[in-house]
Amino acid sequence: MKKLFSGPRLHLLLFLITIVTTTVSGYEWISGKPVLAFYKTINLNDLMQGFWFSVPFLAFLTFHEFGHYFMARIRNIEVTLPYYIPGWLGIVTSLGTFGAFIKIKEVIKNRNDYFDIGIAGPLAGFVVAVGVLIYGFSNLPTDDFVYAIHPEYKNFNGNYRDLLNLSPNNPNAIVFGKSILYSFLERTFADPLRLPHAFELSHYPVLLAGYLGLLFTSLNLLPIGQLDGGHIMFSLIGKKAFDIVSPVFLVLLVSYSGLGLFNLHEFAYAYSEQQFDLILKFVFFVYFNYLSFSRIFENKVNNWILALSVVLFQLLITKYSPQTSGYSGFLAFGFLIGRVLGVYHPATKDAKPLNFARQILGWIAILIFVLCFSPNPIN
Repeated sequence: MKKLFSGPRLHLLLFLITIVTTTVSGYEWISGKPVLAFYKTINLNDLMQGFWFSVPFLAFLTFHEFGHYFMARIRNIEVTLPYYIPGWLGIVTSLGTFGAFIKIKEVIKNRNDYFDIGIAGPLAGFVVAVGVLIYGFSNLPTDDFVYAIHPEYKNFNGNYRDLLNLSPNNPNAIVFGKSILYSFLERTFADPLRLPHAFELSHYPVLLAGYLGLLFTSLNLLPIGQLDGGHIMFSLIGKKAFDIVSPVFLVLLVSYSGLGLFNLHEFAYAYSEQQFDLILKFVFFVYFNYLSFSRIFENKVNNWILALSVVLFQLLITKYSPQTSGYSGFLAFGFLIGRVLGVYHPATKDAKPLNFARQILGWIAILIFVLCFSPNPIN
């Protein structure tokens, strides 16, 4: 049994399971409900609609990981095939996967190898994501697609957008923050009359897959630690400079993420029975910040000082600008980098700088990060 599910068979099995889980999740996004929340029978033909999400999304993920894989093989570095991680939740709508990764099985000895392997994945995935969005915008369905999901929208004079505009702060809607590149592709390739309302974009599986492709490309290109962007920036500027840049970006990410979660007005006006809960949450938040920064300095006191300084900065911002808020969804990502993956990059025996062509390509990758990044991606 152990041999049966090992080697290439294990990678294939995980991939096949991930096809199933992302397909089911795709149907959940289209229909607007988790499968386990349905009170009617769902047939196979219904679920097959989910392929419109799983195929382009897994294409993005696969090209990204095999970009790393083939570049590692080209550079004669031993590496595993991609491990896909199925992640269907059932009770809430999910993506059907927690991503994929390859495992490098030997020490990388020079900056060229780190750069080539690090940049190959994001560039390959980026091309797929852009292609998916161009296809999706060029082939938008009519509004009948939305009416099939929300038949009640037909009752508003045939224009459901006017109906949804009456509730601009609908708490039940999922809204995707558009990046610079997403907005450009939308303006260039989409028929304005067929563009979905912002509240309904999640039902469009091809657009959702392309959007997520750009989002995950940007997150991977963050110049922190051993993310792809970390490998690229380390190779561009060297370890000494990177050991300054990486923690600075982590602090900026966590600082922005926590903006608006707490403000001084809450503590002043909370009722006595509310204050205990508020203080307890605040203490946990401070400790969470500390954990995110706990691998920046060797001295724990310095990490505590940094965490408290960030929290003080956030409170001061919200005191003088109460409406200012960040994106709390990035907090978990900051914690994963800062506490689990690590902030710094291993040194290489050969510290020879990159050639001019690689330097240009590296700055292009940073430009791609800027174009794909959304400060408030999913609300």
